[in-house]
Amino acid sequence: MLSFLRAIGAGFFAFLGATGRLFLFALASLARVLRPPYYLRATLRQVIEIGYFSLPVVGLTALFTGMVLALQSYVGFARFNAESSVATVVVLSMTRELGPVIGGLMVAGRVGAAIAAEIGTMRVTDQIDALSTLSTDPLRYLVLPRLLAGLLTLPFLVLVADVLGVFGGFLVGTYKLGFNPAAYLEQTHQYLEAKDVVLGLVKASVFGFIVTLTGCYQGYHSRGGAQGVGQATTYAVVSASVLILLSDYFLTQAFFTR
Repeated sequence: MLSFLRAIGAGFFAFLGATGRLFLFALASLARVLRPPYYLRATLRQVIEIGYFSLPVVGLTALFTGMVLALQSYVGFARFNAESSVATVVVLSMTRELGPVIGGLMVAGRVGAAIAAEIGTMRVTDQIDALSTLSTDPLRYLVLPRLLAGLLTLPFLVLVADVLGVFGGFLVGTYKLGFNPAAYLEQTHQYLEAKDVVLGLVKASVFGFIVTLTGCYQGYHSRGGAQGVGQATTYAVVSASVLILLSDYFLTQAFFTR
């Protein structure tokens, strides 16, 4: 019994220690914003890498999510003669929840792993130490541009995901389920409020910061050669996905519950 409790306590303290180290890493990186130099070209490159090149996977995922959501909603609501609510469910689900979460998870799988692998390779090949030798702050040059890019670009990705997800629901609703296009669009516009979109984009910004932060942290602290880089990549994707789902619950509770 005591060994079981000891194992639980050790795991809990290990979790607290990892959380504290991640928080201090984020704080130290963001503190670099307060004074120059600023690497604007590196930031712009990360914006393109994280945002532009993630458009296809996020857009396709959102499109088919909206289509499946419309089908499943229709099947469920048909049991209660509430088929007319399909448009409302699709638009609110995409803007409030599915758009930010799916966008965050897709970017975590694509970008988080790439960031961890890139920075981790630089760590195990002593390139980060070389930057310090050349009087270049690694946190300012490697980490801060990625954090800012994730913070700024994911809301735009999620906005595209929202539009494509609602469009996918519209296609299924009008061509497959037989809804009147004008009535479908009217119901979508009637029940959608500006705060639904804005708060969903706030979620996306938080998720973008989480993805880039975990990728940078795991890569920056990777050890042990190629095996360590592989572990850092895995940890980056898993931890980012878990933190996205965890923070999504608290953000939803704060934004959409009374």
